[in-house]
Formats: sequence, C-alpha cells, structure tokens
Amino acid sequence: MLQNVRLGPEVFEDRGAAASMLRDIETAGHSVGDMLCEALRSVRSHLGMDVAFVAEMVQGLRVFRHVCGRDDSPPICVGGSDPLSDSYCQRVVDGRLPQLIPDTSKLPEAVALPITAILGIGSYISVPIRFSDGRLYGTFCCFSSKPDGTLNERDLDTLRLFAGFAGRLLETQAREQREQEERLARINGVLSEQAYNVVYQPIFNVLRNSVVGYEALARFSGEPQRTPDLWFDEAEQVGLQCELEVALVKEALKGLGDIRRDCYLSVNVSPETILAGAGQPLDRLMLEVTEHASVRDYDLIAEALAPMRAKGLLLAVDDAGAGYASFRHILKLKPDVIKLDGSLIRNIDSNRDCRALASALSFRPGN
Repeated sequence: MLQNVRLGPEVFEDRGAAASMLRDIETAGHSVGDMLCEALRSVRSHLGMDVAFVAEMVQGLRVFRHVCGRDDSPPICVGGSDPLSDSYCQRVVDGRLPQLIPDTSKLPEAVALPITAILGIGSYISVPIRFSDGRLYGTFCCFSSKPDGTLNERDLDTLRLFAGFAGRLLETQAREQREQEERLARINGVLSEQAYNVVYQPIFNVLRNSVVGYEALARFSGEPQRTPDLWFDEAEQVGLQCELEVALVKEALKGLGDIRRDCYLSVNVSPETILAGAGQPLDRLMLEVTEHASVRDYDLIAEALAPMRAKGLLLAVDDAGAGYASFRHILKLKPDVIKLDGSLIRNIDSNRDCRALASALSFRPGN
C-alpha cells in the first residue's frame, strides 16, 4: 500500500478533488499494483462497499487482477476467475445490466445470476476499463452485501474517473510487458541463431612499433541493425547479459589459435559475467571491464579474479575517466592495462593537460 498519500471520503466531494487525488497517486512513484490497490481502497471506503476489484476479461473468463476487501478475507481473491457468461461484468459491458445497481433484488437479471447468491451481492457498481485504442480490458467494480439506495450518478461518475485512471496504468503496463517480451525474443533469437561474429583489432605498442595483442570486437547480424553496445544494453534489460557475453567470448577464443603466441587476446566483459565465472581464463587472455559498469562489491570481483590472474590472466579497465565510478575501478581492481576514454586523449599531441593525465596513469597502480 502507498504510504505517502492520505485519502478519505472527503476527497470525493467533487470530481476535481478526486482527479487531484489520482494525480497524487500516479506521481508517488509506486508500482502499478500499489497504485491500483490504493485506488480500490479509496473507492471502496468512500462508497461503503465490502469489495472493490479490477477484473480482466480474457479467453472467456473474468480474472480478478487486483482486489481490495473490507477485511483480510474477501470472497474473491487475486488470480481467481469465473466464466464471463456468469458474471455481472459481461452483462454491464453488453448492456443487459446497468452500471449502477443500488439494489440487486429489484433486477430479475441480477437475481437470476448464481453469483448474486454465491457472493451475497446486495448492491453493485461497475464501469468498463478501455485502452486508448478502444480495446476492452475489463471492469472496475465494487459490491456490497447490502442494498444501498444512496448510490447515485455522482458515485458512478467517480468510478468512471477511476476506471480511466486504471486503464492508463494497465495500458502502460501492457505496453511495457509487450516491449520486454519483444526484447527477450530478439536476444534469444541472436543467441539461438548465433547471429553474431567477432573481428580482431590489433593493439600496438607505439614504443616498440609492434602488435602486442588483439581486441575482440562483437558484430551482430540480427535485426534491427545497430551498434554492439545497444545489443548488450538490451541483453542486460532482459537478464541475458552474461549469456550473450559468454557466447561472444567463446566465439572470440576460436581465433586465438591464429594469433601469435607472444600476443594476447582482449575481450570485453561485465562485472556480472566475471562473478558468474564466465570466460575460461588463459595466460594469453585479457579481460576488459568497462568503467561504465557499476561494481557493487569490489571484494567479490577481486576474489573471482584472483585464481584467474594467478594463471596469467591480464586485466584492463576500459573507458577510464568517463564512467560510472570515475577512477575507482583503477584503484580497486589494479588492472594491468588502463584504456583512457577518448575524450581524455583527444588532441593529446597538442594538449599538455591530456599528456600530463596520460603520463600520470602510465604506470600500473600499486607500483
């Protein structure tokens, strides 16, 4: 339940006050479920009803998605369902029952419904919930075991306001869920179809004028066409970052046999992948940890890296100076190689400040 919103019957004395209260709920920063539960509690309390609920109409069923009862044991529960054909909700939507029913005993259609006796419904008020494109989601409803002759059009108007609020929240939730499912399908598709490859960029030692290693760079052939960082960002959003990084590391290692023995192979990984123990460590392998990634526990990272580094694994910090933790990665991880962000070395040939910074970081931390 929301903790920062104070609601009571007085807020419904006019439509403007109810609308203002709904804005407060929407801007409180809580989850959709919490906001809907607070809205249900407020409506139920104001109308003096026993139960308020939001129901979705899906595949011939009325499914109770959010429920608020007068006590801890309402006659319906979240996740429960019943046939639409036996419900008040369907009859309200198709016009066989009015949206406002102060006394169910005066309507033969309501009396004939088994659910009236099962739930002991004396009064009922229900409003359809529709999305912006007109599609029907379900209903926003209240009912009580006793008839209530005081229910009027103003109460129905208030419920319509809340139903519109619920529709906006639920439509946003549905859209976000659909987009998340699309993201998940894209990443799973890339993994299952192996819609990626690796190119190898040489790393030069300018003093020796020779290649000392190669950086493995990911390339993706899946749709949409976009840069690798966007693919990895999306993989992180759906919880598949480690899987994608491991797949690319394995792909990169296939080319290790074609690289001279005196050269190393550098691969990019996140702190989460390091903690997961991914990437079989080799004495010719360098792991690059981008400074844009958040490291929540450096001790855990150091512990995970210790046995790998003991076998010759090299460590680099990428994009140093432009990331999440500034230079904390360098101080805590003590990398073998520091790769300064491009913004810090641009025009280094003519900018003495850039040269001074590069010089200050040219030695290994801890030396």
